[in-house]
Amino acid sequence: MEVIMPKMGESINEGTIIKWHKKVGDSVKQDEIIFEISTDKVDTEIPSPGNGVLKEIKFKEGDSVEVGVVVAVIEADGEEFVPTQKEEPKENAKKIKNAEDKIETPPIVTHIEKPKIQTVVSSQSVDVTMPKMGESVMEGTVLKWHKKAGDKIEKDEILFEISTDKVDTEVPSPEAGVVSEILIAEQETVAVGTVVARISPAGVSLTSDSSAKEAPADEAKIFEQEQMHDNFARQSVEEVKFQKGKSNKFYSPLVISIAQKEGVSFNELETINGTGQDERVTKKDILSYLDFRKTQSAGKKKEDSLMPASAAAKPVTSSSSGGVERIEMDNIRQKIMQHMVRSRDTSVHVAAMIEVDMLKVHNFIKDKKEEYLRREGIKLTYMSFVADAAVKALRQYPLVNSNIEGTTILMKNYINLGIAVAIEPTGLIVPNIKGAGDKNIIGMAKSIADIAFRARNKKLIPDDISNGTFTITNYGVFGTIFGTPIINQPEVAILGVGIVEKKPVVVEVDGMDTIAIKPIMALTLSHDHRLIDGMLGGMFLKYIKDTLENFDSSLV
Repeated sequence: MEVIMPKMGESINEGTIIKWHKKVGDSVKQDEIIFEISTDKVDTEIPSPGNGVLKEIKFKEGDSVEVGVVVAVIEADGEEFVPTQKEEPKENAKKIKNAEDKIETPPIVTHIEKPKIQTVVSSQSVDVTMPKMGESVMEGTVLKWHKKAGDKIEKDEILFEISTDKVDTEVPSPEAGVVSEILIAEQETVAVGTVVARISPAGVSLTSDSSAKEAPADEAKIFEQEQMHDNFARQSVEEVKFQKGKSNKFYSPLVISIAQKEGVSFNELETINGTGQDERVTKKDILSYLDFRKTQSAGKKKEDSLMPASAAAKPVTSSSSGGVERIEMDNIRQKIMQHMVRSRDTSVHVAAMIEVDMLKVHNFIKDKKEEYLRREGIKLTYMSFVADAAVKALRQYPLVNSNIEGTTILMKNYINLGIAVAIEPTGLIVPNIKGAGDKNIIGMAKSIADIAFRARNKKLIPDDISNGTFTITNYGVFGTIFGTPIINQPEVAILGVGIVEKKPVVVEVDGMDTIAIKPIMALTLSHDHRLIDGMLGGMFLKYIKDTLENFDSSLV
């Protein structure tokens, strides 16, 4: 089978091979990492599309290859590298050990026999994949499993939680049945589309024979963990035993592989405080530790070069500059950072600001808020009126409701309105109101309340944050007068909403200028000058202003 350079985004045409994890002649298993690539949007690991032997590598590390080009060839190898259920445990371990020798990992010797626990997976089992949580999202991190291998699960029951640069959310089961395999450990990051678990139809479950029942409880637990991480490598119980030490910490096969390769002893590994679920050590933790160790060893003796137990993952306080607290960014904050930098480097940002007299809208909300709360169960806010006006402006100026793909303009004939929702402590999430052009102000208010509630309670689904066409961010709720928001890629404009505050303004009454107190709101439009120039941006803002200032309550 051919392994091709994958397409990692709409505008990505090539990728650079950073590292090969396998060499010609090595056995590979489906979903096992075979190489890493780098693009202008993402660095990621590429899994094998199937089982077999790596027959040919066509490009070396450092080569840039166009999307769709064959980079390697895998020769199907049947069941050669997969132990059958009929083989004895020691024979299995021997076969696995031979495969491990090819990747030159240090041997770990102990004498624990593998309990005979079998996993029954129906040929009609359902693959659960890492969902795509947005157009530009290429990977996700498994935060927590709500089920373990062997558990029954109902359709739409929560199976696991994930984190991406746009959202933390719970992922429901696509089918009812039994969780037959969990392939990705908590805190591990995988590409969109990667199989993370398998579900067998109802009535098919994990079974074990009598020898498994007689196995000590701790060894049975060890074997269960081996099944959980089977996608990394078919490991013997000896290696899984290494995963759980004196401190009762659990280490994923990926972390152990790095530790073995870099010569990190088990005692060293136990000094690292993990940032993962239940304080597990993640790939990021051990790599941070290795960086620190290399820095220390350059200027200190070997016996002083070990990192303190708290330094790998916990905030580090230094008094050298008057007391500085160093805090590692969490996954979402890192992804937001990358997304914002990419937006800055992609779009030519221009900002325009306009002030709006919100008196008519203000009076309507003041007079009708109790009625609509009682009758419709909604709380009237300025946001629903601004959203309604923005939708009307998008209909009038549809070029603002577009994307850019190379030198082609993709003008959408539908409006999916993104509403930025503040989530503590991670930042902003932008779910979309699909079909916003078909809603009136009351429908808009209900939709805004719904997506805000689901965003803050991890109830969003992938469709909620994909295929947006225009975004509104309301920083006015924090008392901010105006700002210059960053465009939400791949859109071409974003509307910023400031606080509504009473201000003295000059108005004309009977031909005479006079001072009046009015509720004034500042609106800011950040737009991509590659497509939206100053004239179009100004007309778009003016249309929203006129719509709000000439609000007709009879149309609600």
